[in-house]
Amino acid sequence: MSVPTVAEILVSEFGEVTIPMPPRRGFTADDLDRIPDLPPHTELIDGSPVLVSPQKRFHMFVLKLLEQQLDAQVPEDMVTYREMTVRFAERQRPEPDLMLVREGDGQGVHDTWIEPQLVALAVEVISPEPEVRDHERKPQLYAEAGIPHFWLVEEEAHMEAVVYAYELDPVNKKYGNLTVYRERLRTSAPCDLDIDLTRVSRAGRGSSAGRDA
Repeated sequence: MSVPTVAEILVSEFGEVTIPMPPRRGFTADDLDRIPDLPPHTELIDGSPVLVSPQKRFHMFVLKLLEQQLDAQVPEDMVTYREMTVRFAERQRPEPDLMLVREGDGQGVHDTWIEPQLVALAVEVISPEPEVRDHERKPQLYAEAGIPHFWLVEEEAHMEAVVYAYELDPVNKKYGNLTVYRERLRTSAPCDLDIDLTRVSRAGRGSSAGRDA
């Protein structure tokens, strides 16, 4: 990474963060490990660093439920990953909210990113701020990288989760064959799963009741 003379100050949930101005063609995936003092979960999209937004309660409850259920139900050759980037190309290193990864050779315990060919499923839980990025650009990157399954999770009503599950068209490298899940997610792809989505709203109501007591 070349040493820039100008810095950009960005604001994240961790306060103000000083990031070197990117080179003309943008930062590379390797630069993400070299830029000092980046806040956790910084992604690289199209050569630009993207900082995490403050997490919403809905986002937290959905990730907690999905991670627990995936851990309990996936076969032995799959592992649930959270807080890990995927390196797609020289200037693309996004971080899905969750992934199902097929364990493969060459993955070291100190690696900071995953090879896309090992990812069976990428999950994004939509937050208001990065809505366009999560709806459009990141799914496009996942499809171009060949990730076969993609879930987009939104809050349809107060603390009610709806999951839009897509499958990859490997010829056109686009997602299609949409299935929408409300209340219960039952699927056989990328593996047999049965998830009670109403647990998100029940957990949210219980948290609110405890706070108001």
